[in-house]
Amino acid sequence: MLIQDARFLTSNSRAEECPAPTLPEYAFIGRSNVGKSSLINMLTNQNGLAKTSSQPGKTQLINHFLINNEWYLVDLPGYGYARISKDARAKWARMINFYLRHRPNLTCVMVLLDSRHAPQAADLEFMDQLGTEGIPFVMVFTKADKQSSSRTSQNVVQYLEKMHETWDELPQHFVTSAEDKMGRDELLGFVADTNRQLATEAQGEA
Repeated sequence: MLIQDARFLTSNSRAEECPAPTLPEYAFIGRSNVGKSSLINMLTNQNGLAKTSSQPGKTQLINHFLINNEWYLVDLPGYGYARISKDARAKWARMINFYLRHRPNLTCVMVLLDSRHAPQAADLEFMDQLGTEGIPFVMVFTKADKQSSSRTSQNVVQYLEKMHETWDELPQHFVTSAEDKMGRDELLGFVADTNRQLATEAQGEA
């Protein structure tokens, strides 16, 4: 997929105020400081599209970006640790959960996982929640450039093995690096293939 146009549309705290659900939508989410903004900027080839910060909790709203006038990329607040109040974390959780359950055009959730770490309870719990709700998702491992490829592979395998304890069929996974653009073609190819499949299904129903 060639990204010819990527632009910010709007930020909202309520799913019902998001843009009209007329295009496929891919939501990016992960624990705080997982490298989400850097990954979004790498995928879109725009360094400043998503705001990056060394301080966790930078993203606090549902942020919509329009890609090629064909699909929405959504930047969601992170889960897990962030230097915000308990009340604010609870508000984020309600906002995210309502969005995930009620956004009709949500096509896939990109669950970002830090490849430098062994399986984290917060990540596993979030993916189990998505599975229970029947919300499609893929696993996107980030920051692969921060360590050796063997260490990255080891941590990815540990995640997959842990998932196999409760999942009969595992979701697709990707290994990425915002620094050297590892996984960019594969992840955008997945989006392109999924969009084509949706278009074919829509034509068949017409």
